Amino acid sequence: MAGLNVGSLGEYIREQRRNAQYSLRQLAEVAGVSNPYLSQIERGLRRPSAEILQQIAKALRISAETLYVQAGILDEREEGDREVRTAIMADPAINDRQKRVLVEIYEAFRKENAQDGAVRDVPGAADGTENGKPGRAGTDTSISGHEE
Repeated sequence: MAGLNVGSLGEYIREQRRNAQYSLRQLAEVAGVSNPYLSQIERGLRRPSAEILQQIAKALRISAETLYVQAGILDEREEGDREVRTAIMADPAINDRQKRVLVEIYEAFRKENAQDGAVRDVPGAADGTENGKPGRAGTDTSISGHEE
């Protein structure tokens, strides 16, 4: 994953704030962050969490994914891929480290599938066959470790 470019992120947020005709105080209030904190983000002095970026994006009426890409948290991807990443990054029930791990796991699965060829529907997956052929012996493909 790309590193966070705090300076350009702050410049981008400042530009979006000005385009929305918000003062720094107004945006801070609408986004639910302190005025000094938002000022530090805009000046590239602070690294905002994904949750703060989401609050700022909502206040600016832009997609949170746009800010995640600008921050280097997400790479620009195809639409379905972006939706998954945005949902992970927007989940308030998990912390930033957990979000990064989930995105990394997701990327690993996508990379693995790309190496194996196009992702395909798997007819017969419930009975352990793939495209009419038996699956790998002893391989448990369920996430929880038990059949449902």
